[in-house]
Amino acid sequence: MASLLKPNLLLHSIGLLVLGILVGLLSMSFAGASAGSFDPASIDSGDTAWMLVSSALVMLMIPAVGFFYAGMVRSKNVISVLKHSVVILSLVTLQWVLVGYSLVFGKDINGLIGDLSYFGLRGVGFAPNADYAATIPHLVFMVFQGMFAIITPALIIGSFVERIKFKTLVIFTLLWATLVYDPIAHWVWGVGGFLRNQGALDFAGGTVVHISAGFSAIAAAWLVGRREDHKTAHPATSANNVPFVILGAALLWFGWFGFNAGSALASGPLAASAFVVTNIAAAAAALTWMTLSWSQNKKPSAMGTVTGAVCGLVAITPASGFVGPVAAIAIGIIAGVVTYLALFFRSTKTSIDDTLDVWAAHGIGGVTGAILTGIFAEKAINELGANGLLFGNPAQLGVQISAVLITAGYAFFATLILLKVINYFSDLRVSKAEEKQGLDMAVHGEAGYRL
Repeated sequence: MASLLKPNLLLHSIGLLVLGILVGLLSMSFAGASAGSFDPASIDSGDTAWMLVSSALVMLMIPAVGFFYAGMVRSKNVISVLKHSVVILSLVTLQWVLVGYSLVFGKDINGLIGDLSYFGLRGVGFAPNADYAATIPHLVFMVFQGMFAIITPALIIGSFVERIKFKTLVIFTLLWATLVYDPIAHWVWGVGGFLRNQGALDFAGGTVVHISAGFSAIAAAWLVGRREDHKTAHPATSANNVPFVILGAALLWFGWFGFNAGSALASGPLAASAFVVTNIAAAAAALTWMTLSWSQNKKPSAMGTVTGAVCGLVAITPASGFVGPVAAIAIGIIAGVVTYLALFFRSTKTSIDDTLDVWAAHGIGGVTGAILTGIFAEKAINELGANGLLFGNPAQLGVQISAVLITAGYAFFATLILLKVINYFSDLRVSKAEEKQGLDMAVHGEAGYRL
């Protein structure tokens, strides 16, 4: 009981209890909003089951990113990285429910953002939203899309792990999700979004998720600054747990089937096609990275191989609903080479300490996939898409390049501005002493390993 009487603990406990009560009272005004009136015959149970499974698969990718990243850092920071993923899952879940979903999929405002008609998921119920997914409950579409909103900032953390201040991470995550992810997602996926109206193709998030994360990551790494010992702390030589990296990559590969095939929003031929090409591209890119690492270092790197698989998954994401199996092999190989060279360029030709190479894997991988979509897309695979350059429509390549430039530019500069503003009231990074000790004990008071 004595500990419960500590002023800070008592104050925070009372504050949170009051918050819970107020939210509970607010829920009265939303009573019945989830049920509403709907025709049960409009719901396809097979599609609904597949989308619930897909949502769970994408959710699994969030801790998978944590394991993938945590294995690459020093042992004194492994808990910090894993915790960041769980905290982001929690933060963005609530942001998505309150405002994020509405900003992305609410009624369009001038092609730039959705309105707040779905605030607190008001009106998001059992009845399908025919504008997006006519055979599943609106709630299912909402939660599936929410997983994309959550994983995107979780990708960014790889650029500034081992030195970011936890308070700053929390503030940045909430602001970035609202001011960067939500607008970009509306531009590309929301009815009325200006990039969607221009015909930009992004089946499962090449621009929305990966380009936005990758170019935000390089901006953040540049502004936050290099680790004190960055020259001797490259993941290739300082990774504390390579099995964690392999486990994380394997879980990402597994979850990515929900990411891409789930984006068909139904259990049918298009989902099957997206599932197949996702696996093919990952395999091709994994072998490409293995070959290149073998050539460079005279040894085929396990960490390089699984990183290549992730790069292939990134690249096929925008194209997965528009291309066939042979094109997927080409995308995997091309993306493997481009991302490997991007990592080599960043690490040898610049002074930017993008700790876990988020820009190379996700930013450049996303750019490569989005542009190749404009080359390999086939309307025969997806009638809602368009033909690419190889199928008689060179204009689509221009549309894709335009979407890439707009998304990358906005994500990069918006992130710089956000972090500069945050820096006025919260330091971006921990102290030198905390960084040297490691964030696990210095910030969280927990050790990853007790050997």
